[in-house]
Formats: sequence, structure tokens, C-alpha cells
Amino acid sequence: MNPNGQIAIVTGGGSGLGEATARALAAKGAGVAILDLGIERAAKIAADIGGIAIQCDVSSADGGAACVAEVAKKLGEPRILVNCAGIAIGMKTIGKDGPHPLDQFRKVIEVNLIGTFNMIRLVADRAAKLEPLEGGERGIIVNTASVAAYDGQIGQAAYSASKGGVVGMTLPVARDL
Repeated sequence: MNPNGQIAIVTGGGSGLGEATARALAAKGAGVAILDLGIERAAKIAADIGGIAIQCDVSSADGGAACVAEVAKKLGEPRILVNCAGIAIGMKTIGKDGPHPLDQFRKVIEVNLIGTFNMIRLVADRAAKLEPLEGGERGIIVNTASVAAYDGQIGQAAYSASKGGVVGMTLPVARDL
């Protein structure tokens, strides 16, 4: 899909790969919405590229839906979604202070895996209702994972599990759509 003139959402666009993606899409002519918890940095990047920034917890069903609706209201219906939002907690399964806290493991899964699925379902639902473009496409979704999905290191159990989940769900979701 040619991004020129299309509306793109980049989750986690306030830093790293998400920032680079937001900048690249804007350079190709897309209207870019950066969704990130770190709103100050995201807003600076959005101002720099002529986009918008929205503070968003991608793991929240209601919050994610509100963010996508705000993008549609301010820029238009999104046809492009790039999922870059993610967190990492470096912690061994058993450490000096005992076992890895389950709530921290769960939080990584909620943001990295469930947050990715949440944004997929929300944007895909809206894009499916759009008229197809000249090439017959209604939208594109790009999920980012990590080599840790296949080759996680010490202290990466939660992160590796979350990114392995993203890898594992991407093909079935693509087939669904």
C-alpha cells in the first residue's frame, strides 16, 4: 500500500522503532497519529512530522477504542496500523528476592501481546468498512516482534513470551482478515 495520503497509526511512536516508523510514514506522505503513553515525547515528534499525538494505553479495550476514534475524528479513518508499543522487564524466573512477580509478567503480556491484538481488532474493524482503494486493499497492519521471540535471553521470559505470542498470532489474524 502506498502510504501517501493515507492515515497511519503508530503505537509506541514516541521512541525507538516506533519513532522511526512514524517519521518514515510521514516522509512518504501519510497523516500520522502517534499513540504512546509518553505523551510529551510523542507530541514533540508529532509536531516535527506534522502529525498528532494521543496518550494511549493500548492494552485497554475502552481506551484503545477512544484513541482510534480520536484519530478518525482528527485525521480521518486509519488504513495503516504499525504496532510498536512494548515494554520489557529484565527479571530472572528466580532471583535474589524470590520468584519473578506474576503481576510484572502479566503486565508485559498485557501491553506487548494483548495491546497489539487490541489495536489490530479496533483498526481492522473500522478499515473493513472502508471502500477499497484502487488496488482492492482497505488497509495494512504491521506487527513488530523481536528476535527474543525465538532466542530469548536470561531475564527475558515475559518479553520473549509476549513477542512469541505476537509472532504466533500474526498469520492467523492475517488469514482472518
